[in-house]
This record gives sequence, structure tokens and C-alpha cells, in this order.
Amino acid sequence: MEPEYFLLIGVLVLVAVIVFFRCYLSRKAVVRRKLKNAIDKHISGFMNGDIAKIVGMVDIVGKPLYAPLSGRKCAYYYVLVEQRVSNGKSTYWKTIIEEERAGEFLLKDGRYCAHINTQKVKSYLVQDRIYTSGFMEDATEVLEKYLCAHGHKSENFIGLNKSLRYKEGVLEQGEVVAAMGRGEWKDAAQFNLSITLDRVLVIAATDDEPVYLSDDPATVRSIYS
Repeated sequence: MEPEYFLLIGVLVLVAVIVFFRCYLSRKAVVRRKLKNAIDKHISGFMNGDIAKIVGMVDIVGKPLYAPLSGRKCAYYYVLVEQRVSNGKSTYWKTIIEEERAGEFLLKDGRYCAHINTQKVKSYLVQDRIYTSGFMEDATEVLEKYLCAHGHKSENFIGLNKSLRYKEGVLEQGEVVAAMGRGEWKDAAQFNLSITLDRVLVIAATDDEPVYLSDDPATVRSIYS
């Protein structure tokens, strides 16, 4: 066979391997895999030190957050801004802003509550708000303000619009969410929460892994559908 044939096969194999690992190791894939393979427990069934997944409804107990692109009131938000970049041979989307912020919230499962420790979290939130700006499409005032706050602009140095896309996901009041981590029962009074229970389950990271958190329908139990 010709050397060019082997070169082509080698390039195709390399591309396939890169695509596979990018998909397998992406934020979405990792979080979904961890949650789907985790042991399911109701909050009431947790013993101190158990590592498992719970599913509950979001209850915002601290000062709410407001998602920066959509303005939605929420307990948690994730924003990704990407720019289309061309190197002459290929075009790809380059991340220029990735922001994640957590407020204080509980997950409720019946009459039981879990407080999510967000100091060390790996999340995947369904990005249900997507905006774009680019050729013949100026960024809105909200989008421009967000870009500027993070040291970017929607236009290049000669005043032409960059090709940008903006994605946002949030956890809203009452939304069904899955979380996995180590559970520990704590005195509810120490959290200054407006609940009548004496104890609250705290879901926190382990020594080796973060809390995994998602509102992806594939990660929550069907009884909450």
C-alpha cells in the first residue's frame, strides 16, 4: 500500500481517539456517568459517612442568585461563552469565559432536607438559554455588559462583530436535582435554616472526589419526573 494511505489511516485514528476522549472526559459525560452509576438513597436512609446519590427539589434558603444572562432567580448558575476561531484549515469554538456560582440551598425529599456543601463541586447543568452574536447580529446590552465585566468585547479591534455563543444553565426553586457525595447528619440550628427539623443531612465532597451535581433528566429518578 502507498505511504499516503497509511498516513491517512493514522490521521483518522488519531482524530477518532481525540474525539472519543473529549466526549468521554467532558464535564457533561463525567457528571452524568458518576450520577447514573451511583448508589441511590433517599435522604432518610443515609447513615453518617455514606457516599451515595440523592434526588430532591431545590429550596433556596440563602440570598438568591440572579443568572447574569437571563436574569432568572436561582440557587446556582453556570455560564459558558465561546468564540468561533479559524486557523485557516479548521474552525472550532474556543472557551473565553466559564463561570460557575453557587448560593445556599437545600434539596428536599419529602419531609427530609439535605444541605449541599458547594466548596468543591463538579456540576453539569442543562444549558437551556443560548444566545449568539456575530455577523449582522450585535450583542445585546446584557451580553455586552457581561463580556465587559470579564474583560472581553463583542467586537474585534476594527469594529467587526466576533462570532460568539453564550450558554447558561441554572438551578431554580423547586427544580429536581441529583447530588452525590458523602453524607453527614448535622444539627440544623447551626445553619440558620428556616426549617422545623432538628437535623439536616450535609452532602459534601470526599477526600478524593467533589460533590457531583446535575439537573440533567438522565440523572434523576423517575419518581420525580
